[in-house]
Amino acid sequence: MNLWLRLLHLIVASFVRPRLDPLRDVSRLTFRVWPHDLDTSLHMNNGRYWTLMDLGHTDMMIRSGLWRPVLKHGWVPVVGAGQIRFRRELRPFRAFTLETRILTWSATHVVMEHRLVSQSKDGSTILNAISLVRAGLYDRKERSFVSMPRLLAEVGLQAEAPAAAPEVEAFLRAEETLKSAA
Repeated sequence: MNLWLRLLHLIVASFVRPRLDPLRDVSRLTFRVWPHDLDTSLHMNNGRYWTLMDLGHTDMMIRSGLWRPVLKHGWVPVVGAGQIRFRRELRPFRAFTLETRILTWSATHVVMEHRLVSQSKDGSTILNAISLVRAGLYDRKERSFVSMPRLLAEVGLQAEAPAAAPEVEAFLRAEETLKSAA
């Protein structure tokens, strides 16, 4: 139930927060680690990281205005691949921020970065986890992923994909290798 409450809070709050340019801005959501987020080691469960990252995608979609064409056309967000690097645990009641941004895109998919960061006692930033996610919007009627030019046009944008950083290229190569092994 807690995830539904977080989602409901996010949806309501996203409509009153400033609009995001999905190609340039970073979505920042603040959370706290609650007892129901914990695993048997008494730190945030690794599956919970992925679930919270879905809220980062949702915030980006709502605040960029993409939610309108998504609902209008019946598109479905689909995550095709993800990679995460855990760096520092998140203990009970710890406050943290989820930062979500789009790094680059292909013909039909975006690559997003998620960073979970917290503050140390001296105020310095701690990177708790970082992930890369490849996702797209699937059009069930067309039985294909929505093209990036169409998706961008739906929110009034036009842009070329930024060059992928070496870590993004490595992530995409690894994803293609794994896909071909299946």
